[in-house]
Parts: sequence; structure tokens; C-alpha cells
Amino acid sequence: MQGTKNLTEGPIKKQLFNLALPIMGTSFIQMAYSITDMAWVGRLGSEAVAAVGAVGILTWMTSSISYLNKVGSEVSVAQSIGAQEAEEARNFASHNLTIALIISICWGLLLFALAYPVIGFFKLDATISAHAVSYLRIISTAFPFVLLSAACTGIYNAAGLSKIPFYVSGSGLIMNMILDPLFIFGFGMGTDGAACATWLSEATVLAIFIYYLKKRYKLFGGFSFFVRLKSRYSKRIFQLGLPVAMLNSLFAVINLMMARTASTYGGHIGLMTLTAGGQIEALAWNTSQGFSTALSTFVAQNYAARKKERVLGAYHTTLKMTAILGVFCTLLFVFFGSELFSLIVPEKAAYEAGGIFLRIDGYSMIFMMLEITMQGLFYGTGRTVPPAIISITFNSLRIPMAIGLTAMGLGIAGVWWAISISSMLKGIVLFAWFRILQKKIL
Repeated sequence: MQGTKNLTEGPIKKQLFNLALPIMGTSFIQMAYSITDMAWVGRLGSEAVAAVGAVGILTWMTSSISYLNKVGSEVSVAQSIGAQEAEEARNFASHNLTIALIISICWGLLLFALAYPVIGFFKLDATISAHAVSYLRIISTAFPFVLLSAACTGIYNAAGLSKIPFYVSGSGLIMNMILDPLFIFGFGMGTDGAACATWLSEATVLAIFIYYLKKRYKLFGGFSFFVRLKSRYSKRIFQLGLPVAMLNSLFAVINLMMARTASTYGGHIGLMTLTAGGQIEALAWNTSQGFSTALSTFVAQNYAARKKERVLGAYHTTLKMTAILGVFCTLLFVFFGSELFSLIVPEKAAYEAGGIFLRIDGYSMIFMMLEITMQGLFYGTGRTVPPAIISITFNSLRIPMAIGLTAMGLGIAGVWWAISISSMLKGIVLFAWFRILQKKIL
């Protein structure tokens, strides 16, 4: 299988680390786009952060949609590689890219056209809303770059070449870090400058991916980027990726509702706390997601090759690593939450509110790690529905829980407790589900 790595043989722990570390790095880089924007925009004040944060929830939704083809690529291509079917791998890669392009164009046009009513949902001040609308319209035209890059990342991860997306995304981040202060302050563009910097960086990332796939590192002997869709491949991709995209998209929609609740009870400081705090939480999420994606790719190849003892070995190894990470994140968020938040928004009122959010959220970290690890195991076996059911169910409970807890007198902290408690429940129930099905799956 030209240009790919065989994960069905060799030391499990070494292969997992070699896969996971670049994936984690790539995740951090993608997250760093938002954090870099937040950090520079934070120097403009908490109102500017609220404007970018409101759009951040919509870009989160876009990233969620991109999981359809990222996970679709990782599982369909990896299983084809494990079964030694190069033609199938090529067809799945082409179909994932084609579907990603179609979806991204439709989604970008929708948000561009409906920018005013979408931002109006947050009930922000007129000035903040105007900045958010402008930011959203610039960013929405970059969605094809985002979704196509996610599909390319999935293809390389499936081939065991997770270092390439890391290097490519790293180039984009460096560019974004240079352009952000230049556009925001040097050209005096404010929040629009942050959007333009991100647009150019995302475009550069996709251009490098195209160069690698077409010229530098031809996987499976080369394949077409865009093809006429065939139902067999499209159906399989949607079976694998749609549940994941739906659960992440619904998560973003629920976060949209939570953001409105936070804005209602805490004003723009409440909205800023939720969005900026979510970026900090993503440090833990993206680290565990790196191990989860590595586990998914490893399991997909070995599951297709019927080497189930290697699947179990990888699962136990990943579980130990993410448990250690969960304990570390809990200690960091609970005891140093305010200090961590102040690195993003230096205003006293902002980082004090952020410290409360991180302390409450910190109690759920180890359970979040458990949930994400179990997701990787389920995805690798081609069973993407159980994690979707668990996530949709308990994320949906956040809204009534937040309303109930705030009504009980907890105020804005009730919103934070709803987030934390639901995360705990997701990890516990998904782990229990796997234990019940373990003999049937493996």
C-alpha cells in the first residue's frame, strides 16, 4: 500500500505515541488559531472578545461539520488499508474531499447570508453585534479551506502519516501568529484584522496540503481530488461520519443556547467567560482527542485485519495515558484557573469570572478524557452511533439543567455546573456501554 504505514504489526505503545503526538500537535495548532485571535483581540477589551467569541461558537459548529469527512476519511481509508485494498482507499479519499467541498460551500453561503439574524440571537449590544457580523462574513468565505483541510488530515491520519498534517497546520499557525498583530494593530483593522489573518492562514494550509498530495507525497499511487459521487462510497462515508458530525454540531448548537443563557445572567462578561473558557478547556480536549484519533486509526487497521488482541492492548494503553492527563488538568484548572484565564483576557473582572468557570469545569476533566477515549475505540470498529447517542442525550440535558440550577440561586455558576455534571455522566455511561458490548465487539 504505497506511502502508508502498517499498524497491524510492531510495538503497540510506540505506534500509538508516534501517531498520537503529531495529531495532538495538529489539534493544538488548530485550537491555537482561535486562542491567538482571542489573545490579541483581548488587548482590545472584553467587548471585542465577546464579538469574536460569538462567532467562535459558529466556527466551532463548522469544525463539527468537518468531522463528517475527517472521521469518514480516518475510518474508511484506514480500514481499506488494513484490508490491503488500495483502490478502495483511493475512492474513499476522493469521495471524502468531494463531499467536503460541497458541504463547505453550502454552509459558508448560508452563514454569510444570515449573518445578522444569527448574531442577533446572542442579544449583544449593537456595536458588538456589528463587529461580530463583519467577522463572521469574512470567516465564512474560508469554510471550504477548513473542511477540505480536515478531510486531508483524516486521509493522512488513516495512512499512519500524522506528522504531515502537523507540519502543514504548523505552517498556517506561524503565519496566523505573524499576521494577527499586523492586521489588528498595524493596519488598524481590529476584529476584522483577526478574521483576515485567519482566512489567509487557512488558505495557505489547504494550498500546502494540495501540494503534498499532488506533488510531494502521493498516497496510494495518487488519486483524484474531486469525482462524481457514487452511492456505495458516499453512503459508507455518511454512515461513519454523520453521527460524529451530528453529535459535535448539536454540541455546538447546545453551546449556542448555553452562550445565550450565560449572556442573559452574566452579560458580555458571561458570554466572554464561556467562549474564552471553552478555548482553555480545549487544551485538555485536544490532547485527549489526539490519543483518541490515534486509537481510532490503530483500531481501524487492526480490526479490519482481525487482530483483536492488538485492539485491546491499544485501548488499555490509551486509557492509562488519558487518565494521567485528566488528573493533571483537574489540578491545573481547580488551583490555577484564574492565572490561566488571565493569559487570555487580562481584565480583572474577566479572569476572576473565568477562574470560577475553570474550577467547576476542572472537576469533570477525567470523565471527559474517559468519554473521548471510548469514542476512539468505538469509531475504530466502525460503530460511531453509540458515542453519538450518549453525547446528544447528555449534552441536551445541559440546557434544562442550566436553567434549573440558575433558578435555584446559583446564578451564572449554575451554567458552569450544568456543563461539568453532564461531562461526568457522558464518560461514565459510554464506558459502561462498551463494557456491556465488549464481548460482541471484540
